[in-house]
Amino acid sequence: MPFANFKVPAGTLSAEQKETIVHKATDLYVEVFGERARANTMILIDEVVDGGWGIGDNVLTAAMLNSDS
Repeated sequence: MPFANFKVPAGTLSAEQKETIVHKATDLYVEVFGERARANTMILIDEVVDGGWGIGDNVLTAAMLNSDS
């Protein structure tokens, strides 16, 4: 079963954006494995609490990700 797990900052995606991720990721698996993969593809979108992740030894927050600098 094809599976994709997206980790996103909590509260940053609308229901419509999540739906778009599900459809596009499923379509990608279908492109690779064929139409038979569609019915068995699982997409999981995890919303990570603010400050619950980091990159390059820095804890990230939604404010940092949304800043223009």
